[in-house]
Amino acid sequence: MLHDFIAAYTPANLRYLFGGLGLTLLVSVVSILASFLLGSILGIIRYVRIKGLSAAVGGIIDVIRNLPLILILFFTYFGLPNLGIRPGVLVAAILAMTIFESAMLAEIVRSGIQAIDKGQMEGARANGLTYWQALWHIVLPQAMVKMIPALVSQFISLVKDTSLATIILLPEMLYRSQIIYGQDSNYIVPMFVAVATLYFIVCFLLSLLAHWLERRQARA
Repeated sequence: MLHDFIAAYTPANLRYLFGGLGLTLLVSVVSILASFLLGSILGIIRYVRIKGLSAAVGGIIDVIRNLPLILILFFTYFGLPNLGIRPGVLVAAILAMTIFESAMLAEIVRSGIQAIDKGQMEGARANGLTYWQALWHIVLPQAMVKMIPALVSQFISLVKDTSLATIILLPEMLYRSQIIYGQDSNYIVPMFVAVATLYFIVCFLLSLLAHWLERRQARA
């Protein structure tokens, strides 16, 4: 068994695997930033209850949240070309992750805002702020603090979900590990251990960042 690990972890194989890690992180970071921005906007729209628009956005969010991510991946990569849109595998993966995570984050944002005492909004309005000023300067900052654990948990899920993109042949970590152990079936366990370790490190660091942000906000 030890010999299999030594044989599997050659410099060439590790470089190839770490290249997949770089792609996994790229997809994760871009998707996190894009979905956080879009999800925040959608969550605010649902919260403020704009006539017609909020209901439509809510319906779309509910549909997306109840679809499996792998189906959205298939649609962005295989379905969009039938509509005249031909994204590359990297763009398709980022687009699918962003669509799916935006729907999840929208609900987190909406719930976070609703968790703030209504007296905060009323007090801000009584001091002369408009509704949107009160929402932006008073309510949202407090809501974001409450949302940190849920947001980071969703971001961690996103990082792990990038492994599903192997189904559309995105050469991320899991895909590259399959290429490596395709050379020798004895490399299967070593590659799974390596991929699991790398995912754990990335997700654990995100958890530490969440704890640090919570402590910092608690002291503020």
